[in-house]
Amino acid sequence: MEESLQLSMSVSGQHSSSKSKPNFFPKTLLVPLILFFIFIFFYLENNVYITKPSTVYPYRTRTEKENAHQEQKQPDSSLGTTSATPSAKPHLTACGVPVQSGPMIKVAHHKAYVISSYVEHRLISKTIRTVAIVFRSEEVQYYCLLCCDGRNISAAASFDIHSDHFGYDYGTADITCQVPTTCTTPAFVAITSRMHEGNGSLWNIQSFQPVGNQQPRTENFPYAFTVCISVMYDYMNVLGLVQAMEMFKLLGVQKVAIYKTNCYPDTQKVLDYYVRQGFVEIIPWTVSSYINVSRGWKKSDSPGELHYFGQIAALNDCVYRYMYESQYVALQDLDELILPLKEDNWTTLIPQLEEIYQHHAGFEFENNIFPISIPSDWRPEYTPDLWKNIMGVNVLPHVYSLPNDPNEFNNYKLIVNPRLVFKTTVHGLLHSRGGTVRVDPKISHIYHIKEFSTQGYSETSLIRDTRLWDFANKLIPAVSKVLRQALNIH
Repeated sequence: MEESLQLSMSVSGQHSSSKSKPNFFPKTLLVPLILFFIFIFFYLENNVYITKPSTVYPYRTRTEKENAHQEQKQPDSSLGTTSATPSAKPHLTACGVPVQSGPMIKVAHHKAYVISSYVEHRLISKTIRTVAIVFRSEEVQYYCLLCCDGRNISAAASFDIHSDHFGYDYGTADITCQVPTTCTTPAFVAITSRMHEGNGSLWNIQSFQPVGNQQPRTENFPYAFTVCISVMYDYMNVLGLVQAMEMFKLLGVQKVAIYKTNCYPDTQKVLDYYVRQGFVEIIPWTVSSYINVSRGWKKSDSPGELHYFGQIAALNDCVYRYMYESQYVALQDLDELILPLKEDNWTTLIPQLEEIYQHHAGFEFENNIFPISIPSDWRPEYTPDLWKNIMGVNVLPHVYSLPNDPNEFNNYKLIVNPRLVFKTTVHGLLHSRGGTVRVDPKISHIYHIKEFSTQGYSETSLIRDTRLWDFANKLIPAVSKVLRQALNIH
């Protein structure tokens, strides 16, 4: 057999070179093989994204352009924090333009950034209101480019910069435009500085944004109470976060919206736990990747271009985001608890306040500071062993507050009916229907547990207040359960 094969090969080699050599690959496998390679090609094209690796050169200093690019990619803090990453839907388009649902969409060629857009149902004409951050000294004629049923429709816009910019270069603004009668459902909008004409180029449109609040509600809200937290950055208080979330639940809160820049890894695990529960919504807050934000409210002490991480824009967005999703919205921080002194929760407190004050827009709750530095009442039953190894501050032992001077302004936070609010700020409402009323602190006030200087206060002037302990029996087991599950503690 071997000899015949060699002979055959030898004979074939004597033929003209135009005659092909024998093919030992079965022809029946050729078609399946071609189909296999076609499948692999399309799979890689649709599922694999090739990212160019960054090259690090020893002893080389990055250029300003490279530093700016690097800052957008990395969290703006240390300690291994996890940053906010906006969710992207790269395949979703409107009128041929990509759709971006996350905040911070740059208006092309201008120092303006769009946060979110909503249908405004409370004015005479149907209007779209866009919450934005703008460079205050820049004069621009804005336009709304609407994508309606696959058609582009332009509308001139007006803008109004909020007064509470605290002297910083950037400020929160409302960009508004009336919806043309030819646009029955304004599903997507883009803010631009050039009117769109016919089928001309959309070179200055980065992306369209979904328009929220399409259908107003007056009843049957999905949530009774929503808490708006702005903003979370460099957050490491893991224990305090869980205590706050569980206290919110005890008070009747059903949703918490957190505008997050970055946080400690264990904090992220806790957030992921509550997101899976459907209790927390995380809004990626990437403002610091585009604007030099301050870490305080006073420009002389906290340099930057925008007040306190863009907190005011986040608060306004939260009001509109939950305007028709929540009956009431609380605007506060994670280290603040609005506690009723006689009622058990907000569910019974708010109707009582509406009856007392004959008021339905917003309620101001006076701030009471419980300094962490003051020696506290450490009781074993309020400090479980499990909590001792968790990073953060246990709120239960802190029962001494500083007295408020009735002759001076005392800060407060709000619970509002969002449908009566047009503009909000950190401490109060800038524009609303009906304004706000200050709640008697004997009915309810804020427990604000924080680092605070006690210089000038005597020990005898401190006020002992153990109201938090009334919630301890329910709070402690709930917090311990979450810590075990979220951090996988056995």
